[in-house]
This record gives sequence, structure tokens and C-alpha cells, in this order.
Amino acid sequence: MPRAAVLGSPIEHSLSPVLHNAGYEAAGLEGWDYTRFETAAEGLADLVRGSTPEFVGFSVTMPGKFAALRFADTVSERAQLIGSANTLVRKEEGWFADNTDTEGVRGALIELLGDSSARHAMLIGAGGTARPALWALAERGVATVTVLNRSDRSAELRPLAQELGLELSFTGFDGDLSALSRAADVIVSTVPAAAVEDYVFDIAHAPVLDVIYDPWPTPLTTCAAANGYKSVGGHVMLAYQAFSQFEQFTGVAAPREEMLNALNEELQRRSQTVK
Repeated sequence: MPRAAVLGSPIEHSLSPVLHNAGYEAAGLEGWDYTRFETAAEGLADLVRGSTPEFVGFSVTMPGKFAALRFADTVSERAQLIGSANTLVRKEEGWFADNTDTEGVRGALIELLGDSSARHAMLIGAGGTARPALWALAERGVATVTVLNRSDRSAELRPLAQELGLELSFTGFDGDLSALSRAADVIVSTVPAAAVEDYVFDIAHAPVLDVIYDPWPTPLTTCAAANGYKSVGGHVMLAYQAFSQFEQFTGVAAPREEMLNALNEELQRRSQTVK
């Protein structure tokens, strides 16, 4: 029986099993199963190395993405470029690492912008998710990116930006955020909602991709909507990165509509449970 799983810590509330198992059912993959395993980064290599042959692949969430890249026998170009992996696929030559967070951001940008062009972006945050976000923005045709962050982390992001052909600038929260956001064709926020809550009235002047999906909507997306701009949440990004993983694990086209419907139903159920 082919199996796959998501690895990370904490892992109890991961939505990956919802997405993948819905995909197996919709694609008619009888006997396939997707589960979750709690593991710290230090334990990832031993867990994957010791897995039985029925495990065809693993999704990797924090804190294991750097460990996954180091563990792999072969690595995709984009995972190597970004410096982390969220996908491990068992192949004849060993374990292959990829980063489908890139596909997640790219898919969410398609949902947000459609066919509209975007040349300048504002990227909020400079942590781990900022790296696949830069990749996806470059793929989208963005040429310049203003990174809004509390500290200047240009030394970390600039080499990647140069590889991607992006012109990068940094600004703190003491800058003219209203002017900067109005100059942007799209805003991508990779930080917790509370980190920008005090600044949303200055920032929300362009279409917004907010990688947060719980709670949803975020203050930033609510304010953007009030200003007449579309927004897309992290649940869309989560779905698109899972589509790519599903296809790499199974060799079958992901049944996207059914997977996304299952995800939305689960998010709705959880929101009602919290209430």
C-alpha cells in the first residue's frame, strides 16, 4: 500500500493529510494513505532513512526544511537556490528534494492577479517564506521588490535576488509605507498578522497575498478589501504546493478542485469548532 506523510513539529493540526487523502480518493488511488509524523529537525534523517519502501514521499514543514535539503541524495535547482526543501521523493537513486512552496506562492499569485502584469512588489518579512516568494515573484515577471522588515536582512536575501534577476531594496516600518504600498502592483505578506496590524491602514493599497490562513481574514486583507483590492490567503498557497507534491508522489495529475474543496471544508469546520 503506497503511503506518504508530513513531517514536522508541531504537526497535529497540519492540513496536508486533508489535501492529499482527498486527492487520493478523487483520483481513484485505492489503498493510498497519507499520515503525519511528529519529528524535530534532528530526527528527520533517521525517520526518512528508516521508513519502509511503501513510503513514496514526505512533505516537510518546519522545523525540518533545512534538514531535508541536507539529507537528500539529489536536489532540484529551485530547492538548492532557495536553500530549503519541503518535499522528499523516493527514487531509484535515493531521495530527491524539492521546494514546492515556490509553486504555492506562484499559484496564489495567479489566483490573485490573473493575467494582470506586475513589475513592482512589496514583500513583508524576510524569513523562510520570503525566499520562495521571491522566486515566484521573479517567475511572475516582477522586476523590483521592496522588502519591508524590522531589520535590514539584505545580506541574506540579496544573493538570491541577484540570481533571480530581481532588484531588491529594504525599508523599515518607519518609512513612508503609504507611498511604498501605492507604488506596488502586489503585496506579499509572510509575517504573522499581529506583526503588521498597527500598519495596515498605511500598507493596504494594492492586491494582497497574505500567507496566513488562520485566523482568516487578516487585518491586512480586511483593510485591502475595504480599499477595493482583492486578497488571497495562505490556504490557496498551501493547496498549490500540495498539488505539486501530490503529482511528484503519485505520478498522477492532482484533482485540484476536489483537494481545494476538502481544504476549505476543513477550514470551515475548524473555524466553527473554535467559535
